[in-house]
Amino acid sequence: MIHVITSANRHLYKPELLAHFRLRHEIYVVERRWTNLAHPDGLERDQFDNEDATYILASENSQITGGSRLVPTTRPHLLSEVFPYLASVRGLPRAVDIYEWTRMFVVKSRRDGRTMGGQTRGMVICGVLEHCLDNGITSLTALIEMFWLPLFHSMGWNLIPLGLPELINGEWSIAVKMAIDENTLASTRAFHGIAGRVCVATQRRLVTGITA
Repeated sequence: MIHVITSANRHLYKPELLAHFRLRHEIYVVERRWTNLAHPDGLERDQFDNEDATYILASENSQITGGSRLVPTTRPHLLSEVFPYLASVRGLPRAVDIYEWTRMFVVKSRRDGRTMGGQTRGMVICGVLEHCLDNGITSLTALIEMFWLPLFHSMGWNLIPLGLPELINGEWSIAVKMAIDENTLASTRAFHGIAGRVCVATQRRLVTGITA
């Protein structure tokens, strides 16, 4: 199941968010060696993990198995503050109905390939789409590694490059804008074999451990 955590219900998900930041450190700092994100407390957080952030977390047997983050483009976000030059061709989209999508992860035991695949990945992506469509978000921006492009194409997404690729943390990456609608959600569900909604109503699911 997928839980959407916003500033309105964050007080209900303190242990889940803590586990999620710890998993991000394990995946991005330890596994992927993004050493600039290392922190002595073993939690991976940056300046965009603030009250503006929305978290989409996958939970199985009360453990976090995947997640992602959305940040409004009307506020400071990764592309606007750290990588604005990656949108040098088309410019940086900023509007109330455009959010930035970052920090997509799936724990090792739920992956089936380089693109962090499988059902958990599909659940997280569908959760992102459901939340966006429920809240009038029509587009996403993202900085993605180039190997994700054929996957998004296979899911039926329409991606528009915002600039030229750059080598970042050892991977060729590109900033994109993604238009989303009900058809995008339907094709993404079909690609992953997901029959219906994945997001659940707000409820507290105490995290008792971490699946790695």
